[in-house]
Amino acid sequence: MTALEEVIDPEIGVNIVDLGLVYGIEEKGNGEIVIEMTLTIPECPLIDQIVANVKTAAGSVEGVKQVEVKLVFEPKWSPARMSDEAREQIRSRQMNVT
Repeated sequence: MTALEEVIDPEIGVNIVDLGLVYGIEEKGNGEIVIEMTLTIPECPLIDQIVANVKTAAGSVEGVKQVEVKLVFEPKWSPARMSDEAREQIRSRQMNVT
């Protein structure tokens, strides 16, 4: 999970863990893991970039040899899944823009 904190949602500018996009990580054995996650919107135009970044970050963890990203859209993501830190980051950006 710590490695996935390095993956930033390019449209929002907050990491996918704090956004609440990662639903779970399953270790299958032999260095294989499955990451179950969602996106803020199912039709996200940057889906390929986000998935590639997740695979790279998770693959950098010692002992991980293969990463599968399973995208799910139930339960649907909502802002209620965000951490307080994510909310503060977004709030700060909005204040700097205005």
